[in-house]
Amino acid sequence: MKNLPHSSNSLLIRALHWVEWLGLVLIAGATMVAIGQEMVLMVNRREVMLHDILLFFIYLEILTMVGLYFQSGKLPIRYPLYIAMVAIARHITIDSMTEMDGWTMIGLSTAILVLALAVLVIRYGHIHLPYDEG
Repeated sequence: MKNLPHSSNSLLIRALHWVEWLGLVLIAGATMVAIGQEMVLMVNRREVMLHDILLFFIYLEILTMVGLYFQSGKLPIRYPLYIAMVAIARHITIDSMTEMDGWTMIGLSTAILVLALAVLVIRYGHIHLPYDEG
């Protein structure tokens, strides 16, 4: 981008910003629609199950992630890790009632542990090795 004239560079950055903003609005809107659809399914089923609650946590994390990005312009890497942990827990909860073998359960549990350790490492780095904002 160094070879582009300043006005072209600025225009490209603004266009990317609008595409990014539109993408975030679409993600938030799709998440809200998914929440509504899940609510309708629960009402029709007349039952709230654990996997429904875990799915709502995933939806809320996605909305939180979008909101934080709108507020700060930054995407904290911890939120996708949280979403992944809840998604794996939901997968274990749903599939353990069917036919998930022991090794698969251990593998998925290990994946959650690795993601949790990654969150701890990131948090440690943010506290003890902060970024230079300049």
